[in-house]
Amino acid sequence: PDGDPKALLGTVVRNALTAGQPVTRGSLVGPKDRGFLAAALGPGMRAVTVPVNATAGVAGFVFPGDHVDVVLTSSVEGGGDGPALKVSETIVRNVRVLAADQRTTSVDDEGKPKVQTASNVTIEVTPRIAEKISVAQTLGSLSLSLRSIADSTADLERAVASGDVKVPAGANPAEEKQ
Repeated sequence: PDGDPKALLGTVVRNALTAGQPVTRGSLVGPKDRGFLAAALGPGMRAVTVPVNATAGVAGFVFPGDHVDVVLTSSVEGGGDGPALKVSETIVRNVRVLAADQRTTSVDDEGKPKVQTASNVTIEVTPRIAEKISVAQTLGSLSLSLRSIADSTADLERAVASGDVKVPAGANPAEEKQ
């Protein structure tokens, strides 16, 4: 498309391509195009939007591509005459941020980092987790907890070491990654 490879940065393919199939402009979708978010989702995944404020959204430092935990804070009535207790619980761990407000990139038009407090953050989750978040929004307020880049690798290595994630014997690197 247009002969300039830099024009393809940030684009994704609309549908799967087979080897040798030409890539046309119609088969690509960019971050500002309609349908980008659906094309950027992993197979079987859903996009869910969580309302946040400056505090709940890590003061604008949650960017597309980051991984976050979702924390539910709610009130629990006690058995006595005292006030309700406030409790927090991490309900979802290590989900990918797809967009902050309607931004799918963390840089402005000039390529400079863009820090801006979002009022909504869209995350990628499974259908079951989407249902869990929908219910959680009725129970209390949701906030995000930003994860370190190193956490994703460390969590996976810990899960493999503990046996929670099984790696098939004799698997090639692509199979191990899956």
